[in-house]
Amino acid sequence: MANENITDNLHYERLLKEKGFNLVCGIDEAGRGPLAGPVCAAAVIMPDGFVIDGVTDSKKLSPKKRDMLFDMIKENAVSYSIAYASVEEIEEINILNATMLAMRRACDGLEIKPDFAIIDGNKTPELSCPSYSIVKGDSLSHSIAAASILAKVSRDRLIEQMAKEYPQYEFEKHKGYGTKLHIEMIRKYGPLPVHRMSFLKKILK
Repeated sequence: MANENITDNLHYERLLKEKGFNLVCGIDEAGRGPLAGPVCAAAVIMPDGFVIDGVTDSKKLSPKKRDMLFDMIKENAVSYSIAYASVEEIEEINILNATMLAMRRACDGLEIKPDFAIIDGNKTPELSCPSYSIVKGDSLSHSIAAASILAKVSRDRLIEQMAKEYPQYEFEKHKGYGTKLHIEMIRKYGPLPVHRMSFLKKILK
């Protein structure tokens, strides 16, 4: 499944269908890099050959566009699931393993079970179905791009709720990422239970 000759973002889905895999699930995560909050993963099976215009890597989209596509994806998906790995799990098993855990939970949470899963990145979690990882998959596969939008919007909304609980940290502005503002707030007020302490070692020196 090499990247050559890709003409559209259903390339991988079509290749898999030709091999007999009819229900292809895209999986992606959001929140691997932030200093605070859980990591979120989404799994989604889109209808065969169905494309929602504008669906691409969630990082390339405005919040308004992501919100609109989020609703469209949920309305049209054959099945979708959103799952998390907590800050405590990130600290206990590290962010890579926690990301794989969230992805597995998302895939396991699908009401309709996939025949095959395609995953953004270069690591593949242990799943109950065959799977394959695709570097920059959120730009190359419609299914993975749809999952990236579900994961990003879901996590952002969770962080916006966190912002109401801890207003002085201004989470609504930085979403937990290591921005200058966020680091200033950590140094001013100290870390919270929602912070990933292993990510703060250099900041708190």
